[in-house]
Amino acid sequence: MILHVDMDAFYASVEERERPELRGQPIIVGGTPERRGVVAAANYLARKNGVHSAMPASRAKQLCPQAVFLPSRLDHYAKVSRQIRDIFHRYTPLVEPLSLDEAFLDVTGSEKLFGSPVEIGRQIKQAIFEELQLVASVGIASTKFVAKVASDLEKPDGFVIVESGQDQQFLDPLPVGRIWGVGRVTGQVFERLGVRTIRDLRGLPQEMLRQQFGDHGRHLWELAHGIDDRRVTPDREAKSISHETTFSEDIEDPDALRAWILELTEQVVRRLRRHKLLGRTVHLKVRFSDFRTITRSITLPRSTNVTQDIWKAAEELFSNRLPAQHQPVRLLGVGISGLDNPEQIQRSLFGDEDHAAQTNLDHAADQIRDKFGSTSIGRASGLLHSAKHVPKPDSGDPVPGMADLKSDKDLDRPSDDLR
Repeated sequence: MILHVDMDAFYASVEERERPELRGQPIIVGGTPERRGVVAAANYLARKNGVHSAMPASRAKQLCPQAVFLPSRLDHYAKVSRQIRDIFHRYTPLVEPLSLDEAFLDVTGSEKLFGSPVEIGRQIKQAIFEELQLVASVGIASTKFVAKVASDLEKPDGFVIVESGQDQQFLDPLPVGRIWGVGRVTGQVFERLGVRTIRDLRGLPQEMLRQQFGDHGRHLWELAHGIDDRRVTPDREAKSISHETTFSEDIEDPDALRAWILELTEQVVRRLRRHKLLGRTVHLKVRFSDFRTITRSITLPRSTNVTQDIWKAAEELFSNRLPAQHQPVRLLGVGISGLDNPEQIQRSLFGDEDHAAQTNLDHAADQIRDKFGSTSIGRASGLLHSAKHVPKPDSGDPVPGMADLKSDKDLDRPSDDLR
């Protein structure tokens, strides 16, 4: 059986834990209304006022004027996330993190030591609360997809069990928006087709979905039928590491798209360095507004975990390997495969001063972010996705979704890491 553990309002809950005077108040983490930032996370009191992640902070201020706005401290949240994962690893080595605040756990081989999957789930939930003063929601099922849906169903402080063989009965009455990849745009298509529940979607022919959504249609059909044979894959056993993000509004501006690719690249490469891995093949995934999805890849001359090496490859794929004329983009993903342990790589006899300098730069940047926060240092081009495409303060329109190193809930449920 598989557990999906998802922290409740993670960023905001960490801030509230460390500043008890804020308890009982709506909390918004992210940008400030004055600086045209966006909401990275909001606690449930703020959400009751209509605040959600990736909303312009100015709009959040209008909806919830009494809210307390706090800056993001991603590297601090990462430290707390590692404490949570330490708890997971007490029960199973098969832990697959999706982001800072959620992970899949395969506990099939742990039952003789710790009891049934339900007992393990309750022990993990209790340990997180007692040791870290944080609340997690847990979903338990025989597949990753159903476990993830279950963990989200009764938030906050949820605990939902779907017994093996009961997947279809569990899924059928749920809104179609519970399926990964069904966001606002896809939901509008289903609305026109009269599809409101997963049962309705299950009744559609697979070929019809393929005509509407391309290969993504087959994926939707499989999930509606509870088909998901992916196993839980820890980072060190993964064939690839990736991050992707789905935007609430399609993006045409190539400079803004490059900025998002840079942010996704930095997230992937930091995971490589955190797990002491190198990668050689860089992948770029692009889904256009018509749901056509393409993946391009390039293999580097040598394995690396240097940000500049992987960023140059990803930027090359974006600039020269996409169709000259294409639809606006609704999803971007960056991944790297061909993973190696540094000790297994034969080093060159001749030094590479530029490569060494870039390695030192990454090391210094990691140390600065660890000490002062993720926003303390960054490449200038990465500012573009927040400088452009931010709606006017009074528009109330959402901005492009947050990256897969997500806040509390993405605008469009993200696909899992590409494996």
